[in-house]
Amino acid sequence: MTQPRKRLALAGATGYIGHNLLNELKKKYDVIALSRNGDDKDDEANVEWRSCDLFSLNDTIDGLQGADIAIYLVHSMMPSAKLTQGSFEDMDLILADNYARAAKENGIQQIVYLSGIIPEETEDLSRHLKSRLEVERVLGAYGTPVTTIRAALIVGPKGSSFPILSKLVKRLPVMLLPEWTRNQTHPVALPDVIHALGASVGRDDLKDRAIDIGGPESMTYKEMILKTAEVIGKKQPTFDLPFMTVNLSRLWVTLVSGEPKETVYPLVESMVHEMVADPEKMVDGISNGKISFEESVRMALEEEQEEKQQKKDSSGSSKKPESLDVRSVQRVRLPEGRDANWAADDYVDWLSSFAKPFLTSHLADETLVQIQVPFLDQPLLELTKEPFQDAQQATYRITGGLFAQVQEGSKGRIEFRQIPGSQECLIAIHEYVPALPWMLYKTTQANIHLLVMYLFKLHLLRLMQTTEERPDESEMIVPEPN
Repeated sequence: MTQPRKRLALAGATGYIGHNLLNELKKKYDVIALSRNGDDKDDEANVEWRSCDLFSLNDTIDGLQGADIAIYLVHSMMPSAKLTQGSFEDMDLILADNYARAAKENGIQQIVYLSGIIPEETEDLSRHLKSRLEVERVLGAYGTPVTTIRAALIVGPKGSSFPILSKLVKRLPVMLLPEWTRNQTHPVALPDVIHALGASVGRDDLKDRAIDIGGPESMTYKEMILKTAEVIGKKQPTFDLPFMTVNLSRLWVTLVSGEPKETVYPLVESMVHEMVADPEKMVDGISNGKISFEESVRMALEEEQEEKQQKKDSSGSSKKPESLDVRSVQRVRLPEGRDANWAADDYVDWLSSFAKPFLTSHLADETLVQIQVPFLDQPLLELTKEPFQDAQQATYRITGGLFAQVQEGSKGRIEFRQIPGSQECLIAIHEYVPALPWMLYKTTQANIHLLVMYLFKLHLLRLMQTTEERPDESEMIVPEPN
């Protein structure tokens, strides 16, 4: 008697790695492919597409329903709304927390997560690697076993780091090499990454383990550049520039590659680390990539040419109208013994006290909060608190007010979410559509919100100081205007 096929949920199914992994997984499993635009996709044999906004806990719970195992291939280095305020690290935490909560709710047996190789010394990690490690911890915070596949530079035409490197090689007549290009890394071909992810699914012996993977050889970034130039057929003189700082390097790489700084900056910052697979964290049959760097570059360049041709053939395709929503996330620290539900109530109380008489907030009933200014009968914002679920998360729905466009089906909300195992809390606005004209909103209300969040941080700091808990005030950063 044949055993029924397991069902896998794949977050990041439309991404470059996710798309390639999906093609492999569907040969052996029934796959639930998750995407924000899943309704635009047609189901196929062994693949069910579901629309799922991972910033929404309810969406994520519904997305994972019926799955046995969940794969997580998500990052948020690119903006996810018309206006995005906040760091990619905080965005990543919200996504991971929702995924982990949804996994627990649906009884998921295993989460397989693709991360980066973490150096042995973790105190001075780059923002990108620190975020990857933080996500790994949050994914496992609710009891679901996590298998983490850690890779350094993945060689493929739509990866993150390799396209930047190949563009530098193609566009520069002379390659200027900062000091970090002498650091060792461990490139791995995309097919070897796909194999490692697929081979980890359902392995009980790999649960709650982090596994390093890499190609047949490690090398410096300089060696990678020279080998890439050789494959392309380009003779490229190189000059060492030991005085070029990381900050200057990331600016230079952004300008030459043409890639968004949101992607380039965190990646270049990570290149100051030695990122080589640790033999003690490798697993036979999973960790040892078989495709050489030179061959993986040839494969990536060939695929890149094919995709360019496909883009030309589909250049007339229509685009969806751009949304005018706002996502804003700030991280604060709560006093000991306090939680996210307390922070949500305290924020509303504090709003009414700090800006009197210009701004007041009051409870219209047990759950409805109205934020008002003098001489106006209609509130600026109307917030409705959702029923209590747990102390680590509280949500106000944006249900009305002069400053909000609220229609049937609107999902605008303010969330307070405590990071598992810490006193840190993320305060996030999601899918808020302002009523003010867009340019006026960006130059006024958006910046006022950042200022209010900064003042609330100071309020929490004073509360902590009164209980003799004194965090490092150097962490208090004045928000930059948009």
